[in-house]
Amino acid sequence: MAAAAGVRVLPASPNWYSSRCSDASSDGRLFGFAARHRVCLLDVGGGAAPAFYGELIGHTDRISGFAFCRCPGQSSLCASSSDDGSVKIWDAEALAPVAGYSLHQNTISALHWSPLVKDLIVSGDEKGIIVCYWHNRSDSQQFFPEPRTIFCLTCSPHHENLVAIGYKDGMVVIIDISRKREVLHRLRGHDDEIHCLAWCPVPGEERLPAWQDELQVPSEEGEVPNGELTQSTAMKKGCYLASGSKDQTIRIWSCTRGRSVMTLKLPPMKRRGGAVDPAVKERIWLTVHWPSGRSTEIVSSCFGGELLLWDLSQSGKRKWTLLGSSEGQNHSRIVFNLSSVKLQDKELLFSISMDRDVKCWDLSTLDCSWTMPSLGGFVYSLAFSPVDTGCLAIGVGDSMIRVWNTLSMNNIYDVKTFWQSIKSKVTALSWHPTKEGCLAFGTDDGKVGIFDTFSSSAKNKPPQISSTYHKKTVYTLAWGPPTPPLSSGGEGEQPSVTLYSCAGEGIVFQHNPWKLNGEANDINKVIRDTNSIKHKLPARTEISWKPDGKLLALGNEDGSIEIFQAPNLKLLCTIQQHHKLINAIRWHHEHGSQPELSYLIASGSINATIYVHNLKSVVESSSESPLTITEPFRTLAGHTAKITSLSWSPHHEGRLVSACYDGTAQVWDVMKEEPLCNYRGHQGRLLSVQWSPVDSDSVYTGADDFSVHKWHISKQEHTRPPQGKKSIELEKKRSMQPKVKTKKKKKPIEKSPAKQDLSDTMNGDESGKEMLLEENGVSDHEGEKAAQEAELPDKVSTTVSKDTFSSTYDYSSFSLPKPFVTQKATPVKNDLPKEKPTSDASLKKRKPRSILPFSTFMDHRSKDELHQDCLRLAACLKTKDNNEDVSPDLKDRIHLGLFTDRASLHKMIDVEGKQHLENGHPELFQQLMLWKGDMKGVLQAAAERGELTDQLVAISPMVGYQAWVWTVEAFAKQLCFQEQYVKAASHLLSIHKVYEAVELLKVNHFYREAIVIAKARLRPEDPVLRDLYTSWAALLEKDGHYSMAAKCYLGASSPYDAVKVLAKKGDVASLKTAAELALISGEEELSATLSFRCAQDLLLPRNWVGAQAVLQQHKTLFGQRLVFCLNELLCKCLSERNPSDRKSPVPPCYHNWELNRETSFFDMVIEVWQNVLGMDSTEQATCAWEQLCSIEHPPSTSNTHPKQVLFHISHDLTLAALSYHTATWDEAVKSILGAVSRSYDAGNFTLMQEICSIILPEGCDNLRHKLDSTNSQSMDACRSLEGFVAYGLLYDLWWNPPKDSLVLQKAGLDPVLCPSEQTALEKSYVSGQSSSEETPDQTAVEMDENLCNTTEVHRCETENDSRTSSVDLVDRQSKLRGCKVLLSEEIAALQNTQRDIAEVQQILADMIRQHQQQRNNLQENTNGSTQESNLQQSSETESDKPCSDSNQINGKDEVKEPITLPELTKQLLKAKQKLAEFPDNLKVFPFPDVLECCLVLLHIGSQCPPELREQALDLLRKDGSANIYKKAGRRFLT
Repeated sequence: MAAAAGVRVLPASPNWYSSRCSDASSDGRLFGFAARHRVCLLDVGGGAAPAFYGELIGHTDRISGFAFCRCPGQSSLCASSSDDGSVKIWDAEALAPVAGYSLHQNTISALHWSPLVKDLIVSGDEKGIIVCYWHNRSDSQQFFPEPRTIFCLTCSPHHENLVAIGYKDGMVVIIDISRKREVLHRLRGHDDEIHCLAWCPVPGEERLPAWQDELQVPSEEGEVPNGELTQSTAMKKGCYLASGSKDQTIRIWSCTRGRSVMTLKLPPMKRRGGAVDPAVKERIWLTVHWPSGRSTEIVSSCFGGELLLWDLSQSGKRKWTLLGSSEGQNHSRIVFNLSSVKLQDKELLFSISMDRDVKCWDLSTLDCSWTMPSLGGFVYSLAFSPVDTGCLAIGVGDSMIRVWNTLSMNNIYDVKTFWQSIKSKVTALSWHPTKEGCLAFGTDDGKVGIFDTFSSSAKNKPPQISSTYHKKTVYTLAWGPPTPPLSSGGEGEQPSVTLYSCAGEGIVFQHNPWKLNGEANDINKVIRDTNSIKHKLPARTEISWKPDGKLLALGNEDGSIEIFQAPNLKLLCTIQQHHKLINAIRWHHEHGSQPELSYLIASGSINATIYVHNLKSVVESSSESPLTITEPFRTLAGHTAKITSLSWSPHHEGRLVSACYDGTAQVWDVMKEEPLCNYRGHQGRLLSVQWSPVDSDSVYTGADDFSVHKWHISKQEHTRPPQGKKSIELEKKRSMQPKVKTKKKKKPIEKSPAKQDLSDTMNGDESGKEMLLEENGVSDHEGEKAAQEAELPDKVSTTVSKDTFSSTYDYSSFSLPKPFVTQKATPVKNDLPKEKPTSDASLKKRKPRSILPFSTFMDHRSKDELHQDCLRLAACLKTKDNNEDVSPDLKDRIHLGLFTDRASLHKMIDVEGKQHLENGHPELFQQLMLWKGDMKGVLQAAAERGELTDQLVAISPMVGYQAWVWTVEAFAKQLCFQEQYVKAASHLLSIHKVYEAVELLKVNHFYREAIVIAKARLRPEDPVLRDLYTSWAALLEKDGHYSMAAKCYLGASSPYDAVKVLAKKGDVASLKTAAELALISGEEELSATLSFRCAQDLLLPRNWVGAQAVLQQHKTLFGQRLVFCLNELLCKCLSERNPSDRKSPVPPCYHNWELNRETSFFDMVIEVWQNVLGMDSTEQATCAWEQLCSIEHPPSTSNTHPKQVLFHISHDLTLAALSYHTATWDEAVKSILGAVSRSYDAGNFTLMQEICSIILPEGCDNLRHKLDSTNSQSMDACRSLEGFVAYGLLYDLWWNPPKDSLVLQKAGLDPVLCPSEQTALEKSYVSGQSSSEETPDQTAVEMDENLCNTTEVHRCETENDSRTSSVDLVDRQSKLRGCKVLLSEEIAALQNTQRDIAEVQQILADMIRQHQQQRNNLQENTNGSTQESNLQQSSETESDKPCSDSNQINGKDEVKEPITLPELTKQLLKAKQKLAEFPDNLKVFPFPDVLECCLVLLHIGSQCPPELREQALDLLRKDGSANIYKKAGRRFLT
């Protein structure tokens, strides 16, 4: 709105706790400050006093920052930031928005318009993000120098890119917005909130005498040249920055040095108000301002509202001067913002403070030029003093009363403030009709008191408070003649006028102003007595005495107005016109030229129409009984919302002004029923109005926009209230402001007569927030916390649209009926919460279903029906009175049973119950039956229908113990049907059926719950418990939850089962745990078994350390520890001898034992056993030997896992080592032979060679000498062992020929199968298996079945190169002679026989298999040619036989004759007899294949001694009958 001509305004208070929310325009004309969600502009260019210029309207939440543009020619542009997340740019002169943006995600806490860049606005938010916005090009950039809460920021007046930022934790940062790494300086020194930053208006950093103390320190340390250099550049380039902080210091920072050069500490102040230590009372706010053009003077705020001018050039302690010399010039509370402007010759400084005053100071004289008061709450009440003309009392929601002397000549804003003892919103005021300065007030919390505003010490004099409080808000106060019992005393004994107060609970009290601490009287008592009224009196909402004191008008909640005659309050008449709660009643004044007009009474209510009645005839009529008036004298229609206040013009006759919730005030010519003028200057709903007593053209109005306006009737453009579209627009204008529930006078919500007025009749406070704001303006609760809360209030806008209840007001601090509830609320975030407060919740929620819907419905029918009801009821009751025992017959009006006897009521209940059942609400039916007392029937019916509920069960004990038990059982059954077993069990427990409850849970697999109940309720030895554990364990075991099952078994005290189930998983961890568990439970043997299994599993990943750790817990496993130890050392040796290129995924985990590599393998092992495992006595060794002997390992085959083979070999070697240790040589030989032959059986030739060379590096001679030659068995074993050693050597010699014989070798080699094929064929060796880490990879090659010349030759070369052993021929021949032991005739014959047996057995097996297949085939293809398939089949089986292989290779067409079963059996028998003829000592120990050795010798060729060659050929001829040897030996024998 444009500044309304001549409007004088008391504006809304400036917002608190913002670093910059007020500013003056650079041309010195306007000063603007943020007040809630609007900016108020004052025209301050006139000099003497400010004038209200207008408001910037558009934000929807509290404004946190405001700044003018400093560029010449653009001085009316300004910017504001708000908690609604937006920044808006305005043209202040036109009061219009220019642009806006919402780039911040968080609450904006600081804003500044760059003094150098004309379109740059810089803003910062609570999360530390800075937004720079250039509005001419709508461009923006974000910075995030520190993740802290920003409190203030200021752009440098000398460098366009520099911005200083102050943070909540005391950090100050200077950033350069033109650079990527924006931070130039982090200035540390303050340790609390930075409230304000001010750049020195003069560039350069000149040395000042006052801060030499801080600066000279570095220059004394020999840095003079640099120092001077710095100084000169500093003087040109730098600029000082001042900061004010909550830590009570001001610091001056040097930008070039990036450090503080001066610290000013606030001086302690003697508060002139006589209050105690200010720091305790309220938080400090330290704002600083550096006036333009003065480099050495700074203005700052101080503890209690004083302003100080600091002279920085002055040395010594005291550097400050106090502004405002005379008493009362200073602010009385902390100051938030300072801004200055140069006007002609003087510099003016503007300050805003918590005391709600805006002050202007002249910096040349340090005096206050003017003070502009402001208001921090709704303006509820206005009252002009009838004695002190022009003295206007203002009742405000900030808990203060303002008394404005509107006629003061030298100060148009001459306002006194009263706050003592009020502590709540001031909702009603009334001046004493004759006594000067006597002002009665009423508050929101029901308090009534009287201030003396006149005496000089009145400032600090508390009011008198009546000892009788109202329960609710005081709506109206009126002074009037005393009525009984106060009117009884004689003249002078009683006051001439008493004070009447009317409040929200509907009661009017009469207070004796002479004795306020006495009891006040409820005037309803007098009214009842005088008029002998029996019925209930209506709730009073308004009270008004006729100025001559003869008549009293009371307005009621039901819309009626009653007129009583003083002094005994005889009821003269009732005006039945409004039908809605009465808000305002005013009698016309007495001093007109037409005395009959003094009988006019105007009234306004929640209805928008104003009625005027003329009571002259009523007063003059002599009727005894009271009259009822239903026709108005005049009707004033036009407003569109409720009327809040009325005032007759004291200068005219029949002229009235009304204030209304539609946001306007209307002047009426009552006699003509004509609207004269409409004022629309407020931004909210009007709450009060007074016609100026001295100026017939002026009217004062107060509104919920926190302001009082004085306006001129003659200057208004509108004549009538806004209608239609206009009122919609006004509504819109108001709805832009955050909605707040407002407290409106005179409306108790409980009695609200109509639904649609809920929002109007709301008796809530304007807002909890705003209340705090007002409270903190003045009250004594000024601790740190309260002060923080005070931040809230100004943020809140409190305007509510006419009928919207669902306003988006921030309810988080919605104060419940007693405003003090929120007194200590924590500060409220301003984002509006979604959920509504409890006070509304009841209205918003779906209403619960009625329990008596039929009766309720019947009572809401048409008026005629209801009237008929009344007649029928009266008739029934009449007949009942006459005829006692006849129950009245209500026929179809069953619902009237509510008002007659019990029998009728029962009928009514039955009807209602039936309806509930039909509509599917059995719970309501049950409730009704309970009321009626028929509980048993309900329980039975519910149980049959399966509709029992917790509630029914809970109330079933009413019927008796048996019924209760029966009901609980029925309910448990019902719950089982609904699968709520746990709940069912709980109910069974409630009737002590523990076993049943447990069984129920068990059957439905709720074992855990069942165990809890059983353990809690049954004896520990009860078998049920054990049964539960075992059943659950079985189930868990089945599902694979082994550890849980183990716990169950332990619970059932059967640890053996627990161990078993834990070991089931079979992984290392489980076995380990199971073994430990077995140990704890005393199952030694089981534990040892599991530990051994676990250790064996640890061998696979080669973790010997872990394995030993597991084994060492058991003495019985000592032998196994020895085996594992030897296994580890053996593997170590093997891997050292044949390093593998392949990296293993899991590196082996060896012990770091010290090994003696010099000695033999056995000695080395025994040394470790003795040193590490503690095997120190022979007994121990013998014991271990016996222990290990008892363990039999199955013979190895080519399918046994290499690591398994190795472990079994280790076992044999451990036995050998133990025998070696105890010098039991016979046993040692057998054990070593066992190890060697095991590797031979496993088909791992290389491993066999390696073991021979590790254990017997010198061959067997040494060993043979130690044996007992009489013991044939050990001699046989030794021979066998020698055979294997020689066997290994033989191959070695064949595969490593001397270099010169290579050529021969090449020539001589035929593509004949190499001998290793025989072993391969006989043992069907799987070459892949040999490639484990312990057996070197070469085995794979050596054993390859298809070795051809090239590989063979190549092999020779590599072998020779790698081993570099060119052995001469002689040496080789002597070694070959050593192999003679292999060419044993008897063993060759034995092996031949064994081969024959094997061949016959093979043929037998083949025949059986063939027979089975034929049978299967017959069944399958009975139609096909059986013969064909037969042939096919036999050819397949042929090719499976090893012999048929060679036949095919040789290209012979020998087809074997089919052999018969008897012949086969005969052959087998013959062979077996032959076998039996051999001596036993040959059969005990294994021996290498003799014929294979013959073939190898023959292959070696020329190097073989001739006698050996002959022997070999003989053996081949003699025993080489098997096909494979025939084929292999053919080239030698032919």
